[in-house]
Amino acid sequence: MAKKKRKFDIEAFLDEEEGELQASDEGEFEADEKSRSQLKREQLARRDLGEQLVALSEARLARLSLSEQTLDAVRDGQRFTRRALQRQLSRIAALISEFDDEQAIRQGLENLYQPHRDEVHRHHEAEQWRDGLIAGDNTVMEAVTTRFPAVDRQHLRQLARNANKEQERQKPPKSARLLYTYLHQLIEEDT
Repeated sequence: MAKKKRKFDIEAFLDEEEGELQASDEGEFEADEKSRSQLKREQLARRDLGEQLVALSEARLARLSLSEQTLDAVRDGQRFTRRALQRQLSRIAALISEFDDEQAIRQGLENLYQPHRDEVHRHHEAEQWRDGLIAGDNTVMEAVTTRFPAVDRQHLRQLARNANKEQERQKPPKSARLLYTYLHQLIEEDT
C-alpha cells in the first residue's frame, strides 16, 4: 500500500504558529501569575505553618478554625516521625492552601502565643528593674516610682540594700527574690 503524500501548507502553519506566539507573549506579562520561586516560598511557608500546627496540643488545636481534612492530617502528623512526618507536612501544606484561610490560621496561632509572650515580657521587666535596684541605679527607682505612684519606696530601698549585702557576703539571694516578687506583683496589678 502506498502512502498518500500530504501537501504541506506553509501559510496555514505560519498563521497557526504566529497565533501561538501571540498567545504566549500575552501570558508572559500578566501580573497575576507568580514565579516558580514565589510559589515555592509560599509552599514552604505553609509547610512551616503545618509544622507549628503539628507541635500544638489537642486543646490548642481545638481553638483554631481548621477544616476537618486539615485537622485530621495534623492529628496524623503528630503520630508520625522522620520521613513520614515530612510527607505529612507537605500534605498539610497542600490542604491548607486548598481548604483553609492561611492568614486566619496564622492570626489564630499568634493569639495563642500572645499571652505567653506578654508574661515573659513582664518577667523580664521585673528582672531588669530588680538588677538595676540592686546595682543602686537611681534612674530605675525613678522609673518604678513614675510608673507605680503608690509604690513603697522605703520597702524597695530596703529590699535592694539587703539583696546587695547578701551578694557581697555570698549568701543565698533571699532579698533579691523578695524584691523580684514585689516588682512582679506591681506589674501584674498594673495590667
